[in-house]
Order: sequence, then C-alpha cells, then structure tokens
Amino acid sequence: MPQSGLALCPRKPDMLVMAKTLLSLGHGYSAQALADLLLPMGWTIIGTTRNPDRAAELARAGIEPLIWPGTKLPLDRATHLLSSIAPGEQGDPVLAAHGAEIEAATHLDWVGYLSTTGIYGDHGGGWVDEDTALTPSTARGRARVAAEAAWQAATPTRLHILRLAGIYGPGRGPFDRLRAGNAQRIIKRGQVFSRIHRDDIGGALLAAMQSSQAHAIYNLCDDTPAPPQDVIVYAAELLGIEPPPEIAFAEADLSPMARSFYSESKRVQNARIKRALDWQPLYPDYRSGLRAILEAEG
Repeated sequence: MPQSGLALCPRKPDMLVMAKTLLSLGHGYSAQALADLLLPMGWTIIGTTRNPDRAAELARAGIEPLIWPGTKLPLDRATHLLSSIAPGEQGDPVLAAHGAEIEAATHLDWVGYLSTTGIYGDHGGGWVDEDTALTPSTARGRARVAAEAAWQAATPTRLHILRLAGIYGPGRGPFDRLRAGNAQRIIKRGQVFSRIHRDDIGGALLAAMQSSQAHAIYNLCDDTPAPPQDVIVYAAELLGIEPPPEIAFAEADLSPMARSFYSESKRVQNARIKRALDWQPLYPDYRSGLRAILEAEG
C-alpha cells in the first residue's frame, strides 16, 4: 500500500512521478535525520545555512545548499517546509523576513516547526503534556512561545509543531566527554529531564509529513525521563570506565546556558503523538539509545 504523501505511478507503483521538495530552514542535526529518510525515497532537499563550509558539507550529503540569510528562499520550488531556526530577540527571523510569502504559500503540502519542551517551564519533576500551560522561566522559552504563535498565525496550510526534549544521538552524547575526562556527574536533588534520540526525530517528522492530521502540536520525547547523572553513570558503564565523581550542582563548571537548563525539571508526556501518528520511538529510553550509538561507532 503506498504511503501517504507520495504520488505513485499507476503503471509502475514503485516509481515516483511527482517530485517532492523539502525546504529545510536551518538544516542541522535534527533535520538531517529526516533527510536521511527522504533522500533514498527520491526527494529533493534544499537546506539553508549561514556558513559556506557547512554548505559544502550539505552538498556532499546530497542536500542542495543555500546560504540564508542573504538569498531569496525558493518557496515556489518547495512542496514541504521545515524550520529548525530558533527565534532571536527580535522574534522569529524566518517570519520577519518572509512571513508574507509563507502566508501566501498555499501550495505547500505541509509545514513543520521544531520547538522545544522548554516552553513548559519548571514543574518540579512533574508531568506535562501539550495541554499544559506555557510558563517558561527563561528568555529562550518565552521567545519560543511567541514564535509558535507567530507560525500558527502565518501558516495557511498544515502546520505541525514538534516540541523537542533534550536531543542526543551519534556525535552528540556523553561518550566523547567521558573519554576526554571532562564529563560531570552533576547532582541536583529532584532534577529530571526528558530526551529524544536524533533518529526518532527523523521518524516522527516523516510520520507527521505523511499523516492526514491538520494543524497539530506534539511533544517529542522518549518514554523514560531520567536524572542526568544516571545517564552519565550508564554511559561510563558501557565504556567500561569509572564514572566521574559526584559534584553538587552549585559547584559544577557549567556555561550560563547549560546552567539555565537545570532551572527547569519536568517529565514530558508523548501519548498524543503516539496516538495521532501511530509513532513509537526506536529508542524508548536512554539505555537503548546509548547502546545504539556505541554500537554504531564500531
């Protein structure tokens, strides 16, 4: 049975007859997980970046690179649009530059916006879902709330907002820090985070694009929120090394941004996306995700 979102030739059902093009704004780590699924299906992907060196990397990966800001966005070529670009002090930069064009782009089959579960704020380790009030405690979180509202106001076609928990995956996990000896086993009583593996972001985005759901907001996380120190201990166990010593949060060497993440503690519920999109995480907990990363390293 053909998957929704693909136009198939009636005489040769395995061949695409209508090209699909994803315009991926701020094409980075999470969006590449989606690209890895779409490219083998024959999609064209246009990925924007600010960096010419990054543009060369995108080209080598089969992505059509576009330097932006500074270049007109080819909305007329796109059938699908995904924005991974964070808002700034002046609001969402994409909508500031191209809001009217996006609002007029009624030909788009789907629009996706990657947000963050940071918009829920601190809940003392309690559970949150998509109906929880948005009470972010950081300026970044407040900017995301405003950006979500702006995308909802500007998008006439199907808009799916995915609120991502803490992202990890190949090249972005605790193993390199543990090997280098600079991982910290930080202890803050009651602190708990939800996470999402990079590959599960790609799978969820594909499910959203192929679904018939109209405007929707989904939390995207695994099934097992956990204290950050537990992740460090398990990763060290997988490497066969001693975990770093415990260190109190107040004494930890953290950047201001990293420290701000510890100002909020919550468990994120993912029941809505499972129910609506029939999505299940490949890695329902950090243990399975970390094992997969290490196995992929060979």
